[in-house]
Amino acid sequence: MEIFLVCLALLLMLLGIIGSFLPILPGPLTSWTGLLVLHFTEGVSLSLTFLIVTLLFAIFIYVLDYIIPAMGTKRFGGSKAGMIGTTLGLLIGLISPIPFGIIIGPFIGALIGEMLHRNDFNKALKAAFGAFLGFIASTFLKFIVALIYLGCFIVELSDHNSAWY
Repeated sequence: MEIFLVCLALLLMLLGIIGSFLPILPGPLTSWTGLLVLHFTEGVSLSLTFLIVTLLFAIFIYVLDYIIPAMGTKRFGGSKAGMIGTTLGLLIGLISPIPFGIIIGPFIGALIGEMLHRNDFNKALKAAFGAFLGFIASTFLKFIVALIYLGCFIVELSDHNSAWY
């Protein structure tokens, strides 16, 4: 059972890293769930304070994930159509065979969304750039937090590996 829980926790950690790039999965919250599952194994005992602080931080990052791209779009004069275009561009970029589609897709999607909203190419380009920067900043932040949680997972697992052998 312990091996199953450790494997499940590792899977959640990896899904958390992937979720940093996908708008469908909440990356840091998924990684935190991996830490919680690890806590329930016999060989590892994470403190309640550690779990609460990391949960609050994961929730904070989850909320920021919605605020940062909106701030980037607003700061550069974008609209809700640009934000929707950014998300659709990301999804299309993920499934398309284009190299760097995950990076190009949000920008092109924001540009198309802004062009549908307004016909001024220069303003649409500026707003698309803002939406793209907000998306990149938010994604980078989620990725770093998910990696930190993975690091905590590895440290805790390696500190308690003697309990399983």
